[in-house]
Amino acid sequence: MTVLCIVRHGQTDWNAEGKLQGSTDIPLNMNGVKQAELCAAYLNQDKWDIILTSPLSRAKKTAEIIQNQVGVPLKVMEDFTERHFGKAEGMTPEERQQHFPDKNYTDMETVEELTPRLQEGLMRISREYPNQKVLLVAHGAVIHAILAANALDAELFNQIRLENACLNNMTFKEDKWSIKDYNVIHHLQESEEK
Repeated sequence: MTVLCIVRHGQTDWNAEGKLQGSTDIPLNMNGVKQAELCAAYLNQDKWDIILTSPLSRAKKTAEIIQNQVGVPLKVMEDFTERHFGKAEGMTPEERQQHFPDKNYTDMETVEELTPRLQEGLMRISREYPNQKVLLVAHGAVIHAILAANALDAELFNQIRLENACLNNMTFKEDKWSIKDYNVIHHLQESEEK
């Protein structure tokens, strides 16, 4: 059985402002760095074999912060780059509503294009890291699409807002991926209460 924990990257200024990032390369802000450190401390309680990451800096920096504590190799996988949202990237929710009320953004990567790219990436993980424990640092739309493609109820994942630095756990056995849990954020909340 292959164990996969998909980590959403820490917060960026665009996240805080509600701007759509997509494939625009926006760095972590200070809160995002702190979230990545909290992830690292939590994930370091377990043993992992490898960290995989999207090449975009907000994911890669999150992965590097985790790697500093977890101490396993890190590899970039282009398959998990965030979905391209075309002309809507950089727009606030209000701007998107004004320009694209149907959410059909000009030059956007479609779900039909995104899902096969992600499923191929997951199959590569199952082939290259059988029976290993894998961390994957990725993005909100990527994680949504992965969960929806491997869920019994895909619609459920269209209604959930994935938090920055949340954990989403899956396993691969008997030739299929299964979702264990998703949008796990207790590792972030515990530290806020202290």
